[in-house]
Amino acid sequence: MYLRHTTRRKDGKVHRYWQLVRSVRVGRKVVQQTVAHLGELDAQGRARAQALARAITGAREQPDLFVADDADEAIPVRLTHIRLERGRTFGDVWLGWTLWRALRLDEALARLLPEGREAVPWATMAAVLVLARLCEPSSELHIAETWYRGTALEDLLALPAPLVNDDRLYRALDRLVAHKTALEQHLVARLGELFALDYDLLLYDVTSIYFEGLADANPLARRGHSRDHRPDCKQVCLALVVTREGMPLGYEVFAGNRTDVTTVEEIVEAMEARYGLAQRIWVMDRGMTSEDNLDWLRATGRRYLVGTPKSELKKWAGAIAEARDWQAVRDGIEAKQCVGPDGVETFVLIRSVERREKERAMHERFARRIEDGLTRLAERVRRARRPLEVRRLVWHQRADRVQAHILVCFLAYVLWKTLEQWQRRAGLGQSPRTIFDEVRRIQSTDIVLPAEDGRELRLRCVVRPDTAQAALLDRLGLDLPQRLRVPPPVARTTEM
Repeated sequence: MYLRHTTRRKDGKVHRYWQLVRSVRVGRKVVQQTVAHLGELDAQGRARAQALARAITGAREQPDLFVADDADEAIPVRLTHIRLERGRTFGDVWLGWTLWRALRLDEALARLLPEGREAVPWATMAAVLVLARLCEPSSELHIAETWYRGTALEDLLALPAPLVNDDRLYRALDRLVAHKTALEQHLVARLGELFALDYDLLLYDVTSIYFEGLADANPLARRGHSRDHRPDCKQVCLALVVTREGMPLGYEVFAGNRTDVTTVEEIVEAMEARYGLAQRIWVMDRGMTSEDNLDWLRATGRRYLVGTPKSELKKWAGAIAEARDWQAVRDGIEAKQCVGPDGVETFVLIRSVERREKERAMHERFARRIEDGLTRLAERVRRARRPLEVRRLVWHQRADRVQAHILVCFLAYVLWKTLEQWQRRAGLGQSPRTIFDEVRRIQSTDIVLPAEDGRELRLRCVVRPDTAQAALLDRLGLDLPQRLRVPPPVARTTEM
């Protein structure tokens, strides 16, 4: 593999501009082992973690949501009649809600979608859509019928479950999609404040999302090159632009038959129109590479770092074979710069030490995992009482609903990447899935205390975290609430 770009360093050094990091699912045993090595934070370390948490969340609390523990009242109760009711998943939605408020999306959407005559503010319904996509991706129908009423969002958003239905969720999508550009600009500003991001280098790539069904109501749905290996299905192409840290900057949706090379000029000009001209470097893989694109980038004075087709590798066989000028950029990876034939471009040659042996071993392990996974899946399907749900698929057929669905996915992805930055700076690695898997097990529940005088006292409590969960929260500088206020009962209503 080798890359080329338009700038040449005088000192001859090769700098690693970017690194693709994939989050992996970590088993609970591995999580416990990882947490065991964290150790307890000392007072100074805890202060730094709490300062980071304050910088991210702004210590924005709702005084009417949580109950302080400074009150102490003695009431005789009937011990044999104490019971637990209304168990809810709390930790994952609470963390998602914390990230939502950290990015000030509640404030931004309150401005973009001001309250009117609707029974539930559209900004609140937008939060339900995005947090559901973050915590448990599913259809709007599943959110309304199953997921929402099993979570503590009813308490966090002060939104009773009877008011969350699929029709209201669909209508929230229709109102949200019109504010895509404003939300992108808000997030760029807020993420820049939180993490001091650099926009001197942007990565750009294209993927595809396919549809089950005809998708006749969506003019962008076309058959094309499918990254999902479903050439039989119509699809749309999604182009995403991120910073060198992997933080999303913006995206565009193209027709499913659009080829990657034809999107470069449109994306570059759209991002520059939105965020201004700058001396930034555009990083793209070889799928975006064409002579027309490179001529356009050079003619307009833009800098780039793009993948070069493998067919040109033979031109550099001699330089690759030479032992001199190679520098290690990380374990097993070496690189060096070479001036191109025209004297204008600089080529960065990259080689991997023992690459063939490593790839062979990786393929063997991958094949074993696939075989084991298929065996487990077959057994699960055999024992399933109902058909397994298929996720991240697009259920919508209308063009505007598809655009809204992608916007919701984008906002959830921004929350995910925000947590990744947060945990990395707190020394917790770069796997948000690990954090969510741990905190998801934290629940809230109602403790019902029958008093001797005939009354029933209801305390809405959050289950105390175990050692692993407490260590993660402590490192993030987060304080888990202990009590939630119990709102008055709300009658069911069909009012929209």
